[in-house]
Amino acid sequence: MLAGTAVCYAQADYTREKRWADEITPAILVGDPVYLELKSGHKFLAIYAPHPKAAAAVILVHGLGVHPDWGLINPLRSQLTEHGYATLSVQMPVLAADADGARYPPLFPEAAERLQKAVAYLRGKGYAKIALVSHSMGSRMANFFLNTVAEPHIDAWVAIGVTGTFTEPGTLKVPVLDVYAENDLPVVLQGAAARAAALRNVRGSGQIEIAGADHFYADREIELANQVKFFLNRKLK
Repeated sequence: MLAGTAVCYAQADYTREKRWADEITPAILVGDPVYLELKSGHKFLAIYAPHPKAAAAVILVHGLGVHPDWGLINPLRSQLTEHGYATLSVQMPVLAADADGARYPPLFPEAAERLQKAVAYLRGKGYAKIALVSHSMGSRMANFFLNTVAEPHIDAWVAIGVTGTFTEPGTLKVPVLDVYAENDLPVVLQGAAARAAALRNVRGSGQIEIAGADHFYADREIELANQVKFFLNRKLK
């Protein structure tokens, strides 16, 4: 479990993170910006959208090098809020724009702490059940979080566009929906069979393919959101 008063992480690009925040916060249409604080004192952006009748909440985790209102995350969080969930979309640690995915694993411990802070924020709002919905590199970060935090207080996980396979699937104790696109990245498609096999041992889990979609679900955002809602409605309500 992540613990201690002083935590040293590989250095994320906080300057780039601030630029993202400055760019997107004036244009947020659904929800409001909030800032959560790491043990180091660094404050990071999250977008919180409550729903007056919500009993459950969803943490959204974006992909490599982007921000919490980017691409498919925007329609996902907007539609989940419309359908009765509170949502909290979290800025994950980023590197320079030219950094590839191989350089990101040293940031995973900080990513896990950010997700812990997100869970604590939502628990403080009174939500009894919380799910993770993550995309691409965000799914690898979410996987690390679920592997390493002793009590993540997560009730379901929707993992979209996982590159490769799940790490340490034996530590996954909540229902998982593995989502991939028909025209996904080769590394996502190549790992689909292994992910499906791993999830057979995780009760309540499953896998779906979104026909006609690519890795970023361009023009398939509504179908993606519907599949996510269907799974969460069964697991959280």
